[in-house]
Order: sequence, then structure tokens, then C-alpha cells
Amino acid sequence: MDDPLLVIIDGANVVGSVPDGWWRDRRGAAERLRDRLAREGLPGHDGPVELVLVVEGAARGVEPVAGVRVETAPGSGDDHIVALVEEAPDRPRLVVTADRELRRRVTAAGAGVTGPRAVRDGT
Repeated sequence: MDDPLLVIIDGANVVGSVPDGWWRDRRGAAERLRDRLAREGLPGHDGPVELVLVVEGAARGVEPVAGVRVETAPGSGDDHIVALVEEAPDRPRLVVTADRELRRRVTAAGAGVTGPRAVRDGT
């Protein structure tokens, strides 16, 4: 397969996975995650990746940076993630989330899943 792995990150879920005060500045927390993704990519993965950070609610307005596309969900972040998975059926896809229902939905659509630790260092 020539297409890079499409990695779709559930921004709200990943940011919320560590109690570091993210709730005081959701947009700032999403920007810090975006910047970590731009620096580190998908740790442990050697091949090419396309990183897509999905933001919603108070995190709206986060701008993309080199190496990270940012998608602002028009409604539910989960629904937008599922739509992104469904729009790329011929590509390898991986969704980063701990949300059980979202995991079920994207797995049914053919994507792999991994938890927030894949892109968070816990700090």
C-alpha cells in the first residue's frame, strides 16, 4: 500500500486522559497536543503517517501546523471521526481514543484503534 497510515486523534479524549488542568484552557491543551504530535509523530511507528487531530467545542479554532492537519468537528467530534474513517476506506486507518463507543464504531468501519498513551507521555 502506498498511502501513509491515516492516524485520526480524538483530541477531546486524548487531552482529557491526563488530569493536568486541561479543563481551564481546552484550546491551549489541544494546541499543546498538536505541537507534541508535530514533534513526535506516532511514537513506535516507523512508516509514513498522516496525522489528523479532531477538535470540538471549546477547542475550536486550533490551527494546523506542518505535519498535523486539524479538523474542527461541525457537531459531535465522534461523528466527525467516524466520517473521516468512512471517507478513506482504501487506506490503513488508526483512531486514537479511549472512548468505548467510538472504538466500536470505527472498528466496524474498518479502522484500527489505540489508546491515548500512543500519543501522550502522561505529563
